[in-house]
Amino acid sequence: MADSGDDAIAAAEMRAASTRARNLPLWDDLPIPNDTANLREGPDLNEACLALLPMVGVWRGEGEVDYPTIEGPRKFAQQLTIAHDGRPFLIHESRSWLLDDEGNVIRPAARESGFWRPQADDTLELLLTHNTGLVELYYGKPRNQTSWELGTDAVIRTASAKDVKAAQRLYGLIEGSLGYVEERAMMGQELQPHTSALLHRVVG
Repeated sequence: MADSGDDAIAAAEMRAASTRARNLPLWDDLPIPNDTANLREGPDLNEACLALLPMVGVWRGEGEVDYPTIEGPRKFAQQLTIAHDGRPFLIHESRSWLLDDEGNVIRPAARESGFWRPQADDTLELLLTHNTGLVELYYGKPRNQTSWELGTDAVIRTASAKDVKAAQRLYGLIEGSLGYVEERAMMGQELQPHTSALLHRVVG
């Protein structure tokens, strides 16, 4: 009988059957390496990023947003792209859209982009810019080989942005999918759950 390690490898192979041949759209006239979200293609992953290797890919799924200052909970869908170009950082790009109770799209929602910057002492820096006027600098570390926890060290807001004081995020692989939970302190509220989602690999 196969052990749990063999089962995990077999399950990963089954999941990869529909994702291994997909990648980001490529520019064939770019004089520098294209970004890649597929570790089978493009430049080798920089050794500095090995602790984040399981996150590389394009992930898509659904989640829930709730907070005392909004009418909720509300459902949303999301696509998260974690890519690289061979240098010692990962590229982060997230798009989300609100859903009604039947799963129909209501409208586009939050967007964020930035960089994961792993350091030699295992510290993770995550720099994110949001369409809502926020720039957040997170620091954290891997909890183990398949989960990563970070909290904000600094939050910069434009004059029109919400009053966000702090945030924490926990990412982790759950049977081959990528799940996360985020807590926020904003609009006079203490740090508490804000969003969570379970995303499934569609590329890589």
